[in-house]
Amino acid sequence: MDPYINEWLNLVIRFAHLITGIAWIGASFYFVWLDNHLENPPQWKADKGIGGDLWAIHGGGFYEVAKYKLAPEKMPTTLHWFKWEAYTTWITGFLLLSLMFYVGAESYLIDKRVAVLTQFQAIALGLGSIVVGVGSYEVLVRTKLREHGVILGVILIVIGTALSYGLTQVFSARGAYMHMGAIIGTIMAGNVFFGIMPSQRALVKAVEEGAVPDPAYGLNAKLRSTHNTYTTLPVIFIMISNHYPMTYNHSANWLVLIAIILITAAVRQYFVLRHFGKQKPMVLVGSVVATIILAFAIAPRATEFTAEQKRQTVNIAKVQAIIEQRCASCHSATPTDDVFTIAPAGVVFNDMTSIEQWAPRIKARVIDAKDMPFMNKTQMTEQERELLAIWIANNS
Repeated sequence: MDPYINEWLNLVIRFAHLITGIAWIGASFYFVWLDNHLENPPQWKADKGIGGDLWAIHGGGFYEVAKYKLAPEKMPTTLHWFKWEAYTTWITGFLLLSLMFYVGAESYLIDKRVAVLTQFQAIALGLGSIVVGVGSYEVLVRTKLREHGVILGVILIVIGTALSYGLTQVFSARGAYMHMGAIIGTIMAGNVFFGIMPSQRALVKAVEEGAVPDPAYGLNAKLRSTHNTYTTLPVIFIMISNHYPMTYNHSANWLVLIAIILITAAVRQYFVLRHFGKQKPMVLVGSVVATIILAFAIAPRATEFTAEQKRQTVNIAKVQAIIEQRCASCHSATPTDDVFTIAPAGVVFNDMTSIEQWAPRIKARVIDAKDMPFMNKTQMTEQERELLAIWIANNS
């Protein structure tokens, strides 16, 4: 595919994914907040079947919201459904995954340092992992385990950890993270499609037929909605994770991902509890402490230089030659790379002045995280990284 067309498709699909994702997450957060803030209604409302209500003010007006225990006596003329935010987020997400990691498998998904795969094999493994992850969840959530949240949660964490490890053994680190995101995102959309919407349609049908709605429908929808609220923050992290190679490029990246998933889920738990009026600041403090511990645990080791290396003066011309040979194919005014036709992030190494300007980022990406050059396409050697490290250390 022409790189220019690819960039525009990437922009349009990513922008649409972001917009629909905001709409879905916003609606999800709002309804969880709403459900958790309902108060016991006055008797005249309770007599109508209303289980909870609340008052709110926004945009210069007052809102009165009421939730029925099951359903009203008759269906209103207009009933608003919330489903297309979820469906369009999943559709645009899958299109973006396909464009980036399937059409562009050789650039973004296949890392020959990890596993030598053909494009077909990589795509099959990617789709297979999504089927296995989502299928496992759907089987479990339809059993009696759904009534035992802690046990179900532990089993899902174990399965997620196994998938995380397996994906990092066959894909590029970024590709592995994004496929974990695809698995969780598909589970979330599946919760809407397989659980929430059928339950809501059953409730509507019962009201229209004058029958008493089965409470199990509402409980099933609420269970899946609850699962979605705890997976929202992990998915958001994975969406932005490609900007932070210190997480996905660590040797134990699969474990780092699971740790972040648990930390972000705990953060969400704090806000859910707060909605109920339960102040549990230690949950949030614990999440912050865990993040700090994780940051220290995966921090790159400080480069140790020998006495001889410390005295070594790295030739500026040699530094410039390394950058030109290993980095300039992408990071130049006129890139020659087959994928990046415009310098990523606008970083251009025109001369030593620009190289010195970006020295901190060179250290972070080339020496610490070692995710640059991208997939090491230009085959930068460890000796060259060492020379750059010495030059930066001597000039910092």
